[in-house]
Amino acid sequence: MNNIRLITLYLPQFHPIPENDEWWGKGFTEWTNVAKAKPLFKNHYQPHLPADLGFYDLRVAEVREAQAQMAREYGIYGFCYYHYWFNGKLLLNRPVDEVLDSGKPDFPFCLCWANENWTRKWDGSENEILIKQEYNFEDDRDHINFLLRFFKDRRYIKVDGKPLFIIYKPELFPDIKKTIGIWREEVRKTDIGDIYIACFENGIKKVEPDFLGFDAAIEFQPSWQELPQIKKTLLQRILYKLKIKKHVNILDYNSVAETMMQRLLMVNYKRYPCVTPMWDNTSRKKYEGIVIRNSTPELYGNWLRTTVREFKSFSNEENFIFINAWNEWAEGNHLEPCLKWGRKYLEETKRILEELVNE
Repeated sequence: MNNIRLITLYLPQFHPIPENDEWWGKGFTEWTNVAKAKPLFKNHYQPHLPADLGFYDLRVAEVREAQAQMAREYGIYGFCYYHYWFNGKLLLNRPVDEVLDSGKPDFPFCLCWANENWTRKWDGSENEILIKQEYNFEDDRDHINFLLRFFKDRRYIKVDGKPLFIIYKPELFPDIKKTIGIWREEVRKTDIGDIYIACFENGIKKVEPDFLGFDAAIEFQPSWQELPQIKKTLLQRILYKLKIKKHVNILDYNSVAETMMQRLLMVNYKRYPCVTPMWDNTSRKKYEGIVIRNSTPELYGNWLRTTVREFKSFSNEENFIFINAWNEWAEGNHLEPCLKWGRKYLEETKRILEELVNE
């Protein structure tokens, strides 16, 4: 088996901030949506309620330490924290800042810039922008220089000494190739030397990373553009808004996994694979959500096993496989233990890794 590094995406949202208080109500966090979720059809698994760690607050250092210990115990190499930068304004940054400043937990991490507008799409008002993402080249310089303090941390995940920095939606940049050039230029002024820049294949089907200036691409799962058509028709949306008809987009987990496993090697550029344990964002979007039902630890394990077997590292340190996600509770998408499954998804992760090491 390849000496792979499993990285899980990590949402640093579970603590109140003034902006969310203003936009969503005092004390709002994702737990607000998670706790009030209800089943929308027969045998619908909702709500997803946390088990071992409870309804935690990420301002608490002991919580962050417990998460890292749990991840390490079950074979996770590191966390990829989402990073929210809006022309120098930071949101949801306290947990990651405290991880950096305290030196704890002693667990590898990297950053992914979630570079999209914040809107009210969670409650159906996608066109109402709460805070806008504006792009300019001077901001690119300011941003990368801000990030240098993270890149220099000994825990920061690197490829041959180059810090791994990930872009969530490269298609939103007016000139991503020039932006990457500016970032590399600024980093080369320091003793870091260079950075390893990757991007998720998310809003566009293929990225062609070399052409855009990236070192690699990363699958984002679920990869909606590869799945059966799930968008509602205009008529369905009108009926839903008028409360005449309720409709939930439902996919089958095993069918999704089979589709994704078939496309593992279907590109001729560097692309790291990704696996998702489950998905159900109806706690956010209600009948506008998407449910991938019938996930089990065993089916997840089969997808992970196939991915680890098929993936060939591009070099000794270009050996990442991503899992979406560690703690996306309002997307019904988490390795963290829930009341229904306990630690079974984590146990399956560890079992697959050990099984393949011993082959």
